[in-house]
Amino acid sequence: MDFNQRSIDNLKGVHPDLVKVLTEAIKTSPCDFVITDGVRTTAEQQELYAKGRTKPGSIVTYRDGIKSKSEHQVREDGFGYAVDLYPFFDGKLQLSHKDTPKMQRLIANHIKSVGHELGIEIIAGIDFKKPFDPPHFELKK
Repeated sequence: MDFNQRSIDNLKGVHPDLVKVLTEAIKTSPCDFVITDGVRTTAEQQELYAKGRTKPGSIVTYRDGIKSKSEHQVREDGFGYAVDLYPFFDGKLQLSHKDTPKMQRLIANHIKSVGHELGIEIIAGIDFKKPFDPPHFELKK
């Protein structure tokens, strides 16, 4: 498998080590996946932070983008350190299919394993307690 154009576009500005792991992982992943979110601007992060606070919806992040920066935001070295991704099966991106959680776990374990083989440690949001964030992957600092 290879990345689709959406994934390629969303990897722009992401740290090369994370791109390297994801590029290798997609080739042998037990389930195809799409990078749905890469680098975010401060304004984009603030919009996400507003969800469940000043805007409708559930809280999706505890990082406000200013006092507490997201790993998706560009750091001093010019790169973002996180992506979000979802499984792609049955011909489409699967955000809420009954098998999405199972596929997210398979993909997360695979990406962490590929990172380990490459000597690059990856943190998966599926392992977070609060907020539980299955689509999220980041480079360990």
